[in-house]
Amino acid sequence: MDFSAVDDFLAAHVGGDDAGLTAALARAEAAGLPAIAVSALQGKFLYLLARLIGARRILEIGTLGGYSGIWLARALAGSGRLDTIEIDPAHADVAAANFAAAGVGDRVTLHRGAALAVLPGLAGPYDMAFIDADKQNNAAYFDWAVRLARPGALIIVDKVVRGGAILAPGDDEKALGTVALFAALQGDARVEATGLQLAGAKGWDGIVVARVK
Repeated sequence: MDFSAVDDFLAAHVGGDDAGLTAALARAEAAGLPAIAVSALQGKFLYLLARLIGARRILEIGTLGGYSGIWLARALAGSGRLDTIEIDPAHADVAAANFAAAGVGDRVTLHRGAALAVLPGLAGPYDMAFIDADKQNNAAYFDWAVRLARPGALIIVDKVVRGGAILAPGDDEKALGTVALFAALQGDARVEATGLQLAGAKGWDGIVVARVK
């Protein structure tokens, strides 16, 4: 099955990508950032989720080049704001330029530094959180997202299947961190959660979707 071709078909009809988003990806590629941003369809999915819950405050852990952040910032209701955290200075520079070029810079606060150092200084409550950073700290990031969320908030964790590596993580630190997230979720009475496998242009992976009680 040609997942990329199917993604291209879907994106052409309901993807919603535009010149601003395409330029953000091009700027990230030119700067040598890894090509691990969400796809256009996944970005639109995040956008729709944020719109469905009327999110006014969104937390993003892992900015990269700002592609997913643009989608989230565009979805904000009213005078809402996105707080996004990026540890890599070069990535943060690209993201800042992309936010400005996409016309969402006034809705975004870009926090530079390690997420576990930044998160204690943030004040909730957030309506939504999107976690897509180093997988080794997934469980800690999720815990902070819950602590900073309002009741009923939505939390999405990306890249949690890792091509099936979660079944036999071995010494893969990213897979081990994701397994630790699922172990934490299994006993976390603060949330209702599920996991979904995804297949597309980005390969075989998946997401966690959680609602804070």
